[in-house]
Amino acid sequence: MTLAAIDFAAADPEALAAHEGRIAAFADDKLDPAARRLDRLAKGALARAVASPAWEKLKPGEGIELAFPAGLKARAVHLIRMPRTAAPDDLRKAGVLIGAALGEEGALVAAASLRKPAPLVEGLALRAYRFAHRAEAPKPLGPVTIASNDPDATREACAPVLAVAEAVHFARDLVNEPANILTTTEFASRLEALRKTGLEVEVLDEAAMERLGMRALLAVGQGSESPSQLVVMRWHGGGDEAPLALVGKGVVFDTGGISIKPAAGMEDMIMDMGGAAVVAGTMQALAARKAKANVVGLVGLVENMPDGRAQRPGDVVRSMKGDTIEVINTDAEGRLVLADVLWYAQENFQPAAVIDLATLTGAIIIALGDKKAGVFANDDALADAFLKAAGAVGEGAWRMPLGEAYDKQLKSRMADMKNVGGRMAGSVTAAQFLQRFIKEGTPWMHLDIAGVTLYSKDSDHAPKGASGWGVRALDALVAARFENKSGG
Repeated sequence: MTLAAIDFAAADPEALAAHEGRIAAFADDKLDPAARRLDRLAKGALARAVASPAWEKLKPGEGIELAFPAGLKARAVHLIRMPRTAAPDDLRKAGVLIGAALGEEGALVAAASLRKPAPLVEGLALRAYRFAHRAEAPKPLGPVTIASNDPDATREACAPVLAVAEAVHFARDLVNEPANILTTTEFASRLEALRKTGLEVEVLDEAAMERLGMRALLAVGQGSESPSQLVVMRWHGGGDEAPLALVGKGVVFDTGGISIKPAAGMEDMIMDMGGAAVVAGTMQALAARKAKANVVGLVGLVENMPDGRAQRPGDVVRSMKGDTIEVINTDAEGRLVLADVLWYAQENFQPAAVIDLATLTGAIIIALGDKKAGVFANDDALADAFLKAAGAVGEGAWRMPLGEAYDKQLKSRMADMKNVGGRMAGSVTAAQFLQRFIKEGTPWMHLDIAGVTLYSKDSDHAPKGASGWGVRALDALVAARFENKSGG
């Protein structure tokens, strides 16, 4: 899915009368100048809307749709409530409203009265997304014109958010793609195609990982016909600084292995590579906007299948670090993948900080539902910076605890650790497991995104399906904390 075509033009009162698609205009207690022009053409219809009880109930960013208004060629006018000092969240909400209604006829957004329209354009671009495998492909979304007093300045201000929105769409496409299409090999190929953005991309095959001793990762995929892969993406934009390392779980399909999942709902396990998709999307975003930072993205791509060669409950595997792991449940496979990729990232790149993302536990959904991701960290400053970044872009996240007391649940009678710690505090013990593969003194954060990756209904910024949660928050974190503001 590519972004709908978004162009920027000077505000033109005559264009309002001639536009045949949708028009978005703005008002608070009074109509703004473009809305007043529309009101005169529509014989007072907008003024009546603002005077109605329904308008009083609207919050900023919400609107009323006037279908086929008399006096206009437009199919509809969206009159959106927006105060002059609108908050970014309100503008983003308005953009989502416009994007959700966007069809093949396109839209004209009369944005001249908005001081900083970039969040609105961001919301519109995020929501204007479609993905489907049908014999008849969905009709493409029509073009959008953002009309403002200074279109060149508006275009420049919106360029970064549009680059990030396109990266969000890329991450969504990966998550939405069925596993018979997005195999580990196809996933790696799509990431190799990111070289055109300026990223360095390296793919390690099973033989290379075997030589490195990555037996925890390889054990997960040994029951699949789809070969395991490790993809490393590097962006050099920040001089000689140590990079931020982003690590993603990329289980392209998760049956649970020998500890097989129930059949009901298993089709949703196409999303178990959501962490890898977010890492890939973030790397694309950083390259697209030429971020002044050094970031390395690493994704472990495997498929967890039951087979005569598959690992069994009771197996003991040795990680790249050298620790041994007793596999109690083969459905707790993501942490085995991450263990080796986390260690590889630290051994090879000596990162300034490490952040991993994974659709890791059902327990985090019980704890936080589908509104917030779980945030586990050994570094308060890193966690606080991420929570601030996520809040600024409207992506929900919540700090969860870590502690040595939970380690008792991971004790094994025959190995250095078990891969699960029982039902109690399942998301916490999973994070405690991962922390064992973080070197002393390395700032680290684990994001459990199981609840925010795939939705059965529309979410805040996306239609039902993949959300792309995390690309925008990580991009904002890099901009705030890791970019070299003085240049390379």
